[in-house]
Amino acid sequence: MNKNYFGIIDIGSNTIRLVIYAQENAGRLRDVESIKSVARLRNHLDQNNHLTDQGINKLQTALQSFKAVIQTYQLEDLVCVATATIRQATNKASILDKIQQEVGLTIKILSEQEEAYFGYLAVVHSTSITDGITIDIGGGSTELTYFKNREIVESHSFPFGTITLKDFFNQDPVTDKERQALRSFVYQQFDTLPWLTNKQVPIIAIGGSARNVVQIDQHRKNYPFAGLHQYQMQGTDIKEISELISQRTIEQRQQVEGLSKDRADIILPAIEVFDCLFETVGATSFILSRKGLRDGMFYQQLADHIGTDLLPDVVEDSIQELVHYYDLDANKSNHVQQLVSYLHDVIELDNPLTKQDWELLSLASYVFNLGDYIDSESSAQHTFYLLANRTMDGLMHRDRLQLALIASFKSKSVFKQFIEPVEDWFTKQEQRKLRLLGALLKFGYSLNTTNRKIVTQLDGTATNNTLTIKVFCDQDWMPEEYQAEKQKKHLERELDKNIELTFVNTTEDDAANK
Repeated sequence: MNKNYFGIIDIGSNTIRLVIYAQENAGRLRDVESIKSVARLRNHLDQNNHLTDQGINKLQTALQSFKAVIQTYQLEDLVCVATATIRQATNKASILDKIQQEVGLTIKILSEQEEAYFGYLAVVHSTSITDGITIDIGGGSTELTYFKNREIVESHSFPFGTITLKDFFNQDPVTDKERQALRSFVYQQFDTLPWLTNKQVPIIAIGGSARNVVQIDQHRKNYPFAGLHQYQMQGTDIKEISELISQRTIEQRQQVEGLSKDRADIILPAIEVFDCLFETVGATSFILSRKGLRDGMFYQQLADHIGTDLLPDVVEDSIQELVHYYDLDANKSNHVQQLVSYLHDVIELDNPLTKQDWELLSLASYVFNLGDYIDSESSAQHTFYLLANRTMDGLMHRDRLQLALIASFKSKSVFKQFIEPVEDWFTKQEQRKLRLLGALLKFGYSLNTTNRKIVTQLDGTATNNTLTIKVFCDQDWMPEEYQAEKQKKHLERELDKNIELTFVNTTEDDAANK
């Protein structure tokens, strides 16, 4: 398998990070190496915004260390960018010259507009959110964008971040007066942007501070699934975490599950900014994007290479990535979708499937019994675990779980076992619908058990107690009949009807009709 490697070094105000991405067979990029140095360059700007020798030495040491890692890969491209601290440094020209001469790296300083834009670009390429406000709070700046119908409308960069806002706090733990002073300042800053007020859209947060907030929330809720990307919180969650953190000393915060020790002293300013923004926007939710500045830059490079703007079908791309990775048969899935459509027409449900139901069924058909890749005997368990715990761009965690429940459907009892940790996420009616979708898909696959696509049509009649289905085939159907008779019981339970199957040779049926 051919792999191309790309690297990016992101010189931030708090951390300096190297990420190596791999691209397999022209597929999507995935990170294979991520190394960071907590340099706190912002702390080394003097009162004249001059980066001190100590700060420059920290930068140089980190970059030299990264170069040793970079040399183990054959990179197609390496990009080194710097944001707020280097951008605001009065001696940035000499810093760039020194790094070029002594480390051999060319640093590109991103403008405020570029930094905000790349964050937006990462969000619309890794989520299905159509309208939203993005926030990326770093150590020395905070970028906001507003996008509508996936197109950027407004953007702004504030020259403050977690390290600069930390100066509002002199007591440990902080006092209510200090917190209020910080919040007043942040509200004043947000008030300068009329386009923020009462937008009533989700906030999509980018960066390490947002990631830590989500990790804290997952730990305190004993969240049963893996993954941070597109994790959703409410305003009350942010306030509760704010209270939890603000009442502790910095040393005590270092013991909080989910909070990185190197962020213990700067996490509270970030939380207060998130809370103030949530209230200003009148936000509907707070969502984490694991994709940020670095990813946005790569999306832009790819768009420039192709010569067009990229706004993909994010969910479809994620599913196709799974199909490719696990070597699944997409053509088989398409045929099963057609069989389920025939079946739906025959059944005549009291409540026909909605567009959203069909979209879920379509996605699940591609990854049905994905766990066969690991072990066919326990396929349902592996299917559910892989899908419920794998990050899939474009799917919120609740949607991802629905997909996992449908694609792993084996029986009502196994379904109950899988949904038990989060049963309160779904109403009884929603659970019945998910079981029905799973049973429909399972039965559809039984009609194509040999993958010969021999079933050409379904027809039938329904009475109060019985559903009679005529299955038209153009080849011998013995394996399909065996599996269908075996699997129909799950559909019978969900429909509360007996199912009688009759298999018919298409050629003979045509002759009889003549």
